Amino acid sequence: MSVYDDRPWLALYDEGQPTGLALEFEDALAMFKASVERNPGGDALRYFDGRVTLRELDELSDAFAVGLLDAGFSRGDRVGLYLQNVPQFVIGLVGTWKAGGVAVNINPMNRERELELLLNDSGARVLVCLQSLYRDVASKVVARTGVQTVLTTSELEYQTRNDPRAFPGSERIPSDDTVDLEDLLARFRGTTPPPVTFDRGDTAVLTYTSGTTGPPKGAMNSHGNVVFNSQTYRQWCGLGPEDVVLGVAPLFHITGLIGHVTVSLLLGVPLVLFHRFEPSLAIDTIRAERPTFTVGAITVFIALMNVPDVEKEALASLKRIWSGGAPIPPSTVTAFSRAFGHYIHNIYGLTETTSPSHAVPFSAEAPVDEASGALSVGAPLYDTMVRIVGDDGQDLPPGEVGELVTSGPQVVPGYWGKPEETARALPGGALRTGDVGYMDERGWFYIVDRKKDQINAGGYKVWPREVEDVLYEHEAVREASVVGVPDEYRGETVKAFVSLRPGTSTTADELIAFCRERMAAYKYPRQVEILDELPKTVTGKLLRRELRAREK
Repeated sequence: MSVYDDRPWLALYDEGQPTGLALEFEDALAMFKASVERNPGGDALRYFDGRVTLRELDELSDAFAVGLLDAGFSRGDRVGLYLQNVPQFVIGLVGTWKAGGVAVNINPMNRERELELLLNDSGARVLVCLQSLYRDVASKVVARTGVQTVLTTSELEYQTRNDPRAFPGSERIPSDDTVDLEDLLARFRGTTPPPVTFDRGDTAVLTYTSGTTGPPKGAMNSHGNVVFNSQTYRQWCGLGPEDVVLGVAPLFHITGLIGHVTVSLLLGVPLVLFHRFEPSLAIDTIRAERPTFTVGAITVFIALMNVPDVEKEALASLKRIWSGGAPIPPSTVTAFSRAFGHYIHNIYGLTETTSPSHAVPFSAEAPVDEASGALSVGAPLYDTMVRIVGDDGQDLPPGEVGELVTSGPQVVPGYWGKPEETARALPGGALRTGDVGYMDERGWFYIVDRKKDQINAGGYKVWPREVEDVLYEHEAVREASVVGVPDEYRGETVKAFVSLRPGTSTTADELIAFCRERMAAYKYPRQVEILDELPKTVTGKLLRRELRAREK
């Protein structure tokens, strides 16, 4: 019998919290339909001065589904959602389910090579994207993929305010090569698709992650995963029908998908969106919409604190706040509490755990690891078993550092089309997280390091090899090695060390600009250092650990 089998963390739960949750719905679509029946006239989405009620979201997603089916869409087909935080993301997500399909969440910062990889890996037949993203990126790659239909839309739809902070330089850019999403919705509005149901194990969403072992992989977040962790947010965070959810995390990310979209669909409460995060706009939105709950990366809350002349009362309504995706400095939590009177609760999970596996109870404040200064990520959530294991796979006692291995109803069944990766990361259904930490005697968990070389830049995961591959495309680069280095704002940022080919020359700024043109904004190196030689083993393998040590 292991200490983990006793689940000491249950004593940390708030009074009245259950130890487990029964699934209330077989699939995420049934979860949404129950909210429509319960409160059809209530707001589902608030987007600047625009409002979409639950009834309207139901009608629009019906039209979306019928439009797909009319174009030959079949059950199990995939729909890529290449969008910012706009109402069309939610319409497309629910509409894809109504058509019997699987949504594929795509980071709107992805460039051509990244978008092409995800579309081909997922086998997406339909792509929904912003008009500007089609013009600048998607139009150059869709012909090399299996995408048969492209639906384009504008971030200017569903509102009329056109705040320049949210829409700098935005304009409607129709294309003859695509189907206008609003035209499709208008054409099929008032029609309904055939009824569809899913099993709990059916894939609801493919959410791409760099994981711990290589290129992006599509985590198969099942309907059961989605429903369970939507209920987890509701129960753990104490949310109810009077709450309003503030969407500060990107909706394509697992945090935004579950902690914003699906929890609001479960509750039948408004989700407040404002296209892209901009701190002063966020403050004004909070003042106007009075949201009560949010979850986002710590960089969001740092940015809110740094808005000039922001008053303490600006965030008065936002009483339930959790933050995950990146390490949280204790000093930042203290400063935020001093500035706004609200404590930021830590929360932790992975794409493969469909958002949270651990969280700090609402009534508690996270203890701090004395050795590293890291805040605890909290206690394992309902029905979740987490063990700390050594290199031999055996459980380690409290206080000893090892890898977190997680099993529970929120853990995905595997990666899309990658049985070998699935077997390696999920042996027996338990997730080898690749994160290193420990559990103390009381059951608090701490993340103290990463097992692999993955970089966590402000909550976004960056795989070093991908950055190195781009650097190697530059004619002057002989060798490249990329590591994560400490960053006061993002927690960690990307730094590249390069050596140059004989007879060539370039500068750090030129290499940064070269990568910026070819990669998502969070991936390209913010720092480049040019060395005569990079450290290697006797066999010629580059030594990232020596490069990291230079930065300490």
